[in-house]
Amino acid sequence: MSAYRKPLPRIDHVSAPYWEYCRQHEFRLQTCSPCGTVRYPPKELCPSCLSPDAPWERMSGKGTVWSWVEMYQSYFAGFRDELPYIIVFVQLAEGPMMMANLVNSVQGAVRCDAPVEIVFVQATPEISLPQFRLIAGRT
Repeated sequence: MSAYRKPLPRIDHVSAPYWEYCRQHEFRLQTCSPCGTVRYPPKELCPSCLSPDAPWERMSGKGTVWSWVEMYQSYFAGFRDELPYIIVFVQLAEGPMMMANLVNSVQGAVRCDAPVEIVFVQATPEISLPQFRLIAGRT
């Protein structure tokens, strides 16, 4: 297996559980116990009520495309062979917005409100990256 050449996340004490769940191919986010706010990215305190109490709950991994950009320039050498590639801004079914690559997409097939689902790409033995794919037959 060749070395992964794309940027990798900087994992800290707050985000470590998120990345561990991703490594296991589970999509979990913090959900505030007092007010129910789903947190992304991971935070120490709830942005709505400032509570630190937020267990990691399994999410559906589904959402819709809010916006996207097609990248034609390689800002990182690791992306050069994938040009053009698509980055999507996804409104998750549970509320938060998330940005990630769109995998296995045909150029011109993505549109606003297109349904997507999360997939995990194994970057290294320790890190799996959440990305999205269009839900077949619903674009």
